[in-house]
Amino acid sequence: MQGMARYFSLLAALACTATLAQSPELSSYKLGSGDMITIRVVGEDELKRERLRLSDAGTISFPILGEVRVKGMTVGALEEQITRGLKGRYLVNPQVTVSIDEYRNFFVNGMVEKPGGYPFSPGLTVRKAISIAGGFRERASREKIHIIRDDDPKQTPKRVDLNTAILPGDILTIEESFF
Repeated sequence: MQGMARYFSLLAALACTATLAQSPELSSYKLGSGDMITIRVVGEDELKRERLRLSDAGTISFPILGEVRVKGMTVGALEEQITRGLKGRYLVNPQVTVSIDEYRNFFVNGMVEKPGGYPFSPGLTVRKAISIAGGFRERASREKIHIIRDDDPKQTPKRVDLNTAILPGDILTIEESFF
């Protein structure tokens, strides 16, 4: 019995550690056009959908439910929506998991060696994004750096520093320095 109690307290400690290790940006991360996800329903292989790319409208097609609007939802909210949609109509107690296979690109413009779109990875900062884009060009300003957040409806550029977090869909612009 003591062995079982130790086993369960170890499991609880591991669960707490895993929860604390998750990035707060990604736990509240909102899905958007271009993200690629996988949906699994435990015990229902015919409902498994792998590497679904969200359409321009931010939707996916899922069996029984049809077209589902996903844009702006968190992974947890999407799991709940699919669970509600399947429960009763098709399954008694569906257990749905959604995972992000690939995040949408972020973009770097301006005074970098290789401007363009690049695959996002968690933990990305402005400094890392500039490195991915080949680094600063000779006349690049280290202070005049702006970002337009993907979720900003007004698409307003905001001044940032090298340690600012980058999120999927963000547009980073590095201005030219005159000195």
